[in-house]
Parts: sequence; C-alpha cells; structure tokens
Amino acid sequence: MTKISGIFAATMSVLNSDLSLNIEKTIDHAEKLIDQGCHGTAIFGSTGQAQLISISEKIDLLNKLSKSKYKDKHLIGTGLNSLGETINLMKIASSLNFKKFLIMPPAYYKYGDTEVIEFYTRIIKSIPDCEIILYNFEKLCGYKFSKNCVEELVKKFPNQIVGVKDSSYNLFENLKLKNFSIFPGSELKLLKGLELGCSGIITATCNVTAEMSRKVYDDFYSNKEQSLNKKLCDVRGAFDKYNLISGLHTYCSQENEIYKNILPPLKLLNKSDEKDLIKTLKELDFKNNSSLAA
Repeated sequence: MTKISGIFAATMSVLNSDLSLNIEKTIDHAEKLIDQGCHGTAIFGSTGQAQLISISEKIDLLNKLSKSKYKDKHLIGTGLNSLGETINLMKIASSLNFKKFLIMPPAYYKYGDTEVIEFYTRIIKSIPDCEIILYNFEKLCGYKFSKNCVEELVKKFPNQIVGVKDSSYNLFENLKLKNFSIFPGSELKLLKGLELGCSGIITATCNVTAEMSRKVYDDFYSNKEQSLNKKLCDVRGAFDKYNLISGLHTYCSQENEIYKNILPPLKLLNKSDEKDLIKTLKELDFKNNSSLAA
C-alpha cells in the first residue's frame, strides 16, 4: 500500500443553470487542477457541495469518472449522513475500482469517539477492500476527532484507515503514526505541516492555488528557498474572510459564468464582498492562470 501524499484540491462541482450536476464539466474541472499541479483531487467533499447533490448524480459521475485518464488520482467523498447510503455508494465506487475515500462522520446528531469507531467499523466490515481518509471538521459535522480515536481506528484497521484531513487543526501537530497520511485543510498550514512530517494538504482553495501550492510543496522537498509561500497564505487569507464555497464560485464566475450556479441554501457573495475579494486578490497580484471548465 502506497502512502497517499501531495497537494489535493477539494474540487468544486460544476452545475447547470437548472442546478443539476454537469458531470462532464465537473470532471474536466478536476482534471485541469491535476494538470496545474495537484497530485489529485477529492471529489464530493464539502467544497463540492456533496451533501446537496443527489445520489443518482453521484453515481452517474462515478461511472464517467471511472474512464478518466486520472482515475487513480481521485479521492471519493461520500457526503452522506446515512450509514446505509454511504456503504451502498462505496460499493458502487468499489465496483468501478475506486478504493480511496474521504469520509466525514454524520452531521446533526451528538456522539463521541465510541460511536465514531462503530460507524467506521461497520463501513469497513461491509467494504474491507477500501482505504479511508478520515475527515476531521467539527465546524461542519459537530464532532472533532480526538488523537486517541484516530489511534484506535488505525490500530483496529491499519490497512483501511490510512489518513486524516484535519480541518479542525487539533491533530496535525501532534498525531504521529507510521505509514499514515495527515493533510491539514488549509494552505496556511502547508509549509508548517510539511516541516512536522505531514503529507501535504487537501483544501478548497487549491481550486485556484494549485500551481502555487505545488511549487511550495516541491520547493520544500528540493530544499529550495520558499518564494511563494507568503503569497499563497495571503491568497488563502483573502478567501477565508468569506464562506469558501461562495467565494470560490464567485471568483471563478469572473472567468466563466457557469460557476454562478450554486445549490441553495448556498449562495454567491454579495456585490460588496465580491468587490472586496477581487480587489484584495488584485492587490496581491494574484491571477488564476487556469482555463476553467468551458
């Protein structure tokens, strides 16, 4: 089993004007991020509006994605609260030879470590041939992984629990496990994380910072002086002032109006915030040089 590492974008979902998922353009968007420098993407993470997209659309995308030239570079998010639906979607993905998943515990209900271990145990017993990156984001699901919980899961399932995306930032500085991938959820933590032995990042803003993030990553491993890390962090900081999904869709829609399509209750930035974001990015001399999905 190869340890997962590198720069991963929590890739955006591209929607049609009727708010249905545009499968071809969503895959095209993800593949262009890899062309720009990402080692891979996380499909149907929170940035991809996973909780708001229908299961049937997710299945249709997986079928198409299974033919992608970058098939092995994608982590599959489930974005589902239901244990049964999570297992069923993973079974379909597994039948298409997807093995790597990004899975957050269910939202809404209150629970602790014991219940979380039971949740992942049932998934793994149903689909033993999988590799799971735990998604630690208390802000979204109401639960924050403890160091002990992750250690217990890895001890119980060393071949299946292979990493964590740490967007609560309580793990990446002190969790040390052999052959285990740790991904902070922000470019702000990329360089420090690498210095601590983390594996890279999985972030929303890599939808627009892929090239810069990859250079910071490569320069670290080449022992080169960091020339872009400050700018990378400043760009992330500019987006952090707003809801990231709203900010990214607003920014990307400057180049292509299809990104204006976003699922309620999410929305684009208001005109004042949009103006401030674009102004800040211009002052940072930041340009997303990608050719976004046409």
